[in-house]
Amino acid sequence: MSDHRDPAFSSAPREYIAAIDQGTTSSRCIVFDRDGRIVSVDQKEHEQIFPRPGWVEHDAKEIWANVQEVVAGALEKGGISREDVKAIGITNQRETTLLWDKNTGEPVHNAIVWQDTRTDALCRELGRNVGQDRFRRETGLPLASYFAGPKIRWLLDNVDGLRERAEAGDILFGTMDSWVIWNLTGGVDGGRHVTDVTNACRTMLMNLRTLDWDARILSSMQVPAAVLPEVRSSAEVYGHARGGALDGVPVASALGDQQAALFGQTCFAEGEAKSTYGTGTFLLMNTGHEAVNSYNGLLTTVGYRIGDEQPVYALEGSIAITGALVQWMRDQMGLINSAAEIETLAGSVEDNGGAYFVPAFSGLFAPYWRSDARGIIAGLTRYVTKAHIARAVLEATAWQTREIVDAMQKDSGVELTALKVDGGMTSNNLLMQNIADFLDAPVVRPMVSETTCLGAAYAAGLAVGFWSDTEELRANWRRAAEWTPQMDPQRRESEYKNWLKAVQRTMGWLDDEEN
Repeated sequence: MSDHRDPAFSSAPREYIAAIDQGTTSSRCIVFDRDGRIVSVDQKEHEQIFPRPGWVEHDAKEIWANVQEVVAGALEKGGISREDVKAIGITNQRETTLLWDKNTGEPVHNAIVWQDTRTDALCRELGRNVGQDRFRRETGLPLASYFAGPKIRWLLDNVDGLRERAEAGDILFGTMDSWVIWNLTGGVDGGRHVTDVTNACRTMLMNLRTLDWDARILSSMQVPAAVLPEVRSSAEVYGHARGGALDGVPVASALGDQQAALFGQTCFAEGEAKSTYGTGTFLLMNTGHEAVNSYNGLLTTVGYRIGDEQPVYALEGSIAITGALVQWMRDQMGLINSAAEIETLAGSVEDNGGAYFVPAFSGLFAPYWRSDARGIIAGLTRYVTKAHIARAVLEATAWQTREIVDAMQKDSGVELTALKVDGGMTSNNLLMQNIADFLDAPVVRPMVSETTCLGAAYAAGLAVGFWSDTEELRANWRRAAEWTPQMDPQRRESEYKNWLKAVQRTMGWLDDEEN
């Protein structure tokens, strides 16, 4: 035999899927193999621009340059050629809004980031006499500065001559998936102007039932249809990369980051849910082929759509302060020296000693949406030590998760079967056990924690036949750890009652004029 390599290795084709994750603070590219394992990664941060208090912007040209750099970097680090890459998937920070000139490729203004609050007054004006729920039936969203539609309107109203250029058909709008795909597929030279249903549904301009732009809402928001991308599914070939490190490779998926994590966690059945625990927390639950209206403070969103299959919908709940509370304990209070230390401290006592910590530092998010609330520690006696407070801090994240899951079950009528978790806080075993106990459901952490990129890779791989179906993806999903409920049901309910009492105490702290 002239070939001295191990035959098992020589016969296996080198075939991969590349995922581009255009995030809020950085862009990265991760290359995955057929087993859903990470082969190589490259990442680069971009500048955060704060022109005024509450305003947040990004330089879209810097982001596109970084995307090209990390794609080339990931291939180089893995020793991978473009022939080895079978498809490219895209996932992105949601709601960040960009308008650019289709003839020159030049952005007309910095991208306005999802966190930006400059459209607050415009959203109140758009609510008119109806209020926050004016477009909720069609879009699943409350009128809020978070979403992209009002940001487009702001740019059209505030950049000189822009509305005329937009109506003449010279201007394109996109969230960051559209900007990356347009540039990847040729830019001014025939670039594809598309978005997918998961990103389109976060603009507040897409009708959840028709999965297309809603003419009545466009007219109310004064957004010309000419600027909008074509709405496509989350997994199909939009075009092929032109030039660059992946020249000729199919661009075959787009998913907003939280929906991509749902997909990467293989939450393909109704009632399956994932929760990403970072600075804040995002919990999404698959509700099947029905868009479930929320009457309990959640968002209705498209989970994903594979090719021409029926769309899958989700309910989404967000918690403002989770990991941020641990940072606060470390940086502002000095009660711990490192984030990891909180688990040891909290684990040194059996329970919370009767203390409950509600971190409504910037009001309460889902399911209350109360901006007049502020944080409290309730139930204090002289018995309580800093270890009890540390335990109450971890329990705050677990109880808030329970409140969102309860709201999801009320809205959907679907029981949670298990909660799949990802994000930095999942390394805290005591917190994960608390969540399983408070939900009375198993909590499961996967081997691959980069579930956002993995979801984009999976969708792209399905689109080109790299993976045959979602069952094959399920078989790839590997459990790293699982926590099962061990709490006495009576104790769970009595502590939950105390938690809810503590939450009530946070409300109405600010008077209207301070709010």
